[in-house]
Amino acid sequence: MDLQPVAPKVILRSCADYDVEMIRRIVGDGLREFGLRPSGRTLVKPNLVTANPLFQHAYTRPEFTEGVLLALRDRDAEVPGGPKMTELALGERSGLMTPTRYALDRAGYNPMLKRLGVKMYCFEEQPQVEIPLTHPGRLRDYVYTPAPVARADFFVNCPKFKAHPWTTVTFSMKNYIGIQDDRHRVIDHDQHLDEKVADLQYVIQPKFIAVDAIIAGQGRMLTPIPFPLGLIVMGNNQPALDAVCSAIIGLRAADIPHIRLASERGFGPIDVAKIDITGDVTLEQARERARGFKVGLTRVEKYFEGTKISAHAGPPPASERHSPCCNGHLDYCWGGCPGTIQEAIEIIRAYDEQADAKMPRMHFVFGAYQGPIDARPGEKVVFVGDCVHWKGNLNGELVEIQGDYRDGAAKDPHHPATTGIYQKIAATTAKLLSARNKSWIHVKGCPVTVSEQVLVLVGLSPGVNNPYTDQREAFAFNKAYLKWRGATLIQRLRGIPYQKRGISA
Repeated sequence: MDLQPVAPKVILRSCADYDVEMIRRIVGDGLREFGLRPSGRTLVKPNLVTANPLFQHAYTRPEFTEGVLLALRDRDAEVPGGPKMTELALGERSGLMTPTRYALDRAGYNPMLKRLGVKMYCFEEQPQVEIPLTHPGRLRDYVYTPAPVARADFFVNCPKFKAHPWTTVTFSMKNYIGIQDDRHRVIDHDQHLDEKVADLQYVIQPKFIAVDAIIAGQGRMLTPIPFPLGLIVMGNNQPALDAVCSAIIGLRAADIPHIRLASERGFGPIDVAKIDITGDVTLEQARERARGFKVGLTRVEKYFEGTKISAHAGPPPASERHSPCCNGHLDYCWGGCPGTIQEAIEIIRAYDEQADAKMPRMHFVFGAYQGPIDARPGEKVVFVGDCVHWKGNLNGELVEIQGDYRDGAAKDPHHPATTGIYQKIAATTAKLLSARNKSWIHVKGCPVTVSEQVLVLVGLSPGVNNPYTDQREAFAFNKAYLKWRGATLIQRLRGIPYQKRGISA
């Protein structure tokens, strides 16, 4: 793989609002400055990790993506001769175990895609292609990605400018979590999350990157706090672009593991002094605009201070794989269960403004925690994850929790677990019912996902609105879910393998 085919450059352009024609002109200018034109199978990937009127700052806005798609078409038409686009498509896999079709609908993408005649790939509905990995320090020897990604000729990354509670930031590289379906993205989504993101860079490199930083998301990833930044950030190299975006909010890319790892492996520079930065906004001016931007890297104990939830986190188990992210020492699982509960509680709060008042006092325990748990009679203690360990007294009962953690190296991507949201709802409900007369409950998983944490929290909180049974969303959600399952059923009936080895054109 030619990791650095062109000199890395980042363009900072001012854009005050989501005006499609303005975005179209700015992105077109960027493509010309880079000397780029789309060709062959052109695939645009936004960030639609979740999309809902309640979380409208969590995803790449459709107006932004429309401007990018139009600029690509303009650029394809304005340069005579040479290779042309054979397909212009958009692809994504949303998060929270929700169908991508649902995210597209709730984000307002469908009318835009239909109007432009752009093909849509829901990655969970596509065959998954094995990509071999051979680089030193890799977590595993292969990963899976959807066929449209594997066969793309001109890949365009359109992330959202956001903080992230597990990886500090989510810009261009972190957006790659969406180039895997649910069954594969949860593998290594634990204390090795930064390394996983770095490994995914070997799947494909974008020819062009355009970041929606018009209204950025601070503090969190799924439920971010809006921060008007008024920028479009464009680049031709992911580490360089992510380094500049980090510098805008006052961070050093060398301190963000997945960015640093990608640079160390030759994907691009992260020293902003050595990156060509152009545009109508200087880096210093962008920093001034971002003054006060909040990053969400907060330990779970601190996050829940002053609420009815007390949280306790010990270190994750020693990994069989050396981690270069923290000099091999991991005292907290940033990419796993402690982070998912932070996003889960914010989702619940968005659906029910009175959630905190309605919730009973409860306790959550993560990792190998060795301290006391001050649980009074009637207060449930939730032990979370496969790696949780604890021994002590709960209301006169001696309790010993022994997790059954398996290092990710033992998980085989050829045979990933296939559990959907309705199975999760059924399994979590059954688990809560079986433990209703006990002082504690152990919820297993690695990681225990955001959706499962939501289900546990609302299951233990009578009267709190459940986002997964919200009648306002039920019709759109189930319609998208049935279309997703129908599409995969048709593939199986036609004999199309869900997973196949090797890149297929």
